[in-house]
Amino acid sequence: QPQLVESGGGLVQPGGSLRLSCAASGFTLDYYAIGWFRQAPGKEREGVSCISASGGSPNYADSVKGRFTISRDSAKRTVYLQMNSLKPEDTAVYYCAAARTFRPCVFHGPFGSWGQGTQVTVSS
Repeated sequence: QPQLVESGGGLVQPGGSLRLSCAASGFTLDYYAIGWFRQAPGKEREGVSCISASGGSPNYADSVKGRFTISRDSAKRTVYLQMNSLKPEDTAVYYCAAARTFRPCVFHGPFGSWGQGTQVTVSS
């Protein structure tokens, strides 16, 4: 059973940066697309970014394009989300999820395994 553990969240001022990590265990990461999702209080969960099993074709929500970058390191079994120019509206719990597919990553993919989430708060 895939296990995912997020880390790297915290409190940051507007305009600041954070790097989230999603550490994978219990499965062959190279067979899975990995997505980052977020959920703010009172709002539905939304896709932020995802990356295919091969590492190609990253996908981003319009609200984060040009500010966030997703990457994966197979040797470290970790997927990262670099978040720059953070805004208060980026405040949410961020989750990573795994989908066993070799297709280009899409937010509505078969994400069957989820981490516990990490809180990101952007505030002055």
